Amino acid sequence: MDPEPSQALSVNQSIEQITQKLDVANLHYGHGAIDAQSEALWIVSKQIGLSPADTLDHLEQILTSEQYEQAINTANERITTRKPLAYILGEAWLMGVPFFCSEQSIVPRSWIAELIVNGSLEPWLPADGKVLDLCTGNGSLAILLALSCPDMHVSACDISLPALSIAARNVDRHGLSSQIELLEGDLWDALPEPNEDNLFDLIICNPPYVNANSMNALPAEYHAEPALALAGGDDGMDLIRRIIANAADYLSERGAILIEIGNEYENFKKAFPQIPVIWMEVSAGEEQVLLIQAEDLH
Repeated sequence: MDPEPSQALSVNQSIEQITQKLDVANLHYGHGAIDAQSEALWIVSKQIGLSPADTLDHLEQILTSEQYEQAINTANERITTRKPLAYILGEAWLMGVPFFCSEQSIVPRSWIAELIVNGSLEPWLPADGKVLDLCTGNGSLAILLALSCPDMHVSACDISLPALSIAARNVDRHGLSSQIELLEGDLWDALPEPNEDNLFDLIICNPPYVNANSMNALPAEYHAEPALALAGGDDGMDLIRRIIANAADYLSERGAILIEIGNEYENFKKAFPQIPVIWMEVSAGEEQVLLIQAEDLH
């Protein structure tokens, strides 16, 4: 049992104590926080009702004994269960935007989010255009797109009805129900038959792409997430093959599809050696996210 602090602790002191606690627990990070200190900040910020970023401006604020106790309890649960912190808190942050989060969908994280926010996708986002978020999960990428491009219509689909229920909560949370349409179905089956009036200018997709060997080696934190949203078959390309096979039918003449493939660069090159690809630069490098223009899919 954790001892009660001998005196009231500030936000900064609480973060330091929880960081030490997490540091020795041999946890794996990668679900919205990069290390123990990042998760400690996240835990404490939840207790004082601020975003992690805003909490940095309140480091001298004193926690109540109840807030400190709850923060310690959260840290203990994180250590005991090995679940991603976002599941324990019921909330995740992506590019500074909050999202409801539960074990019904993977924790929102994507290099595509960087490209949306930094404006890299503007050449493929015409005014009043249409965008599709394929494999939307909890809707975070669709929401970031809608927030960044208020004149765009965004469709977002997923095979998982439980994930879409979380996406619907997030769409409502950000007041975007008139701009984002949620659709249930297995990839392209979620959409009406394509015609010249319903084609997309840009399709974004963060699909299940983890290859079988990597799936078996994932830390416990990842096994808390739905395997349906992670596993991409033997070479990680099972879903991506189906996506690329039909993407051209749903794209406008000058459209493009953006796909995240994570660490599967070599497997992608083996599976699609003939397709011209534009590799998009993100913080992790230039082999994680690719763009294919409609004209190169025919």
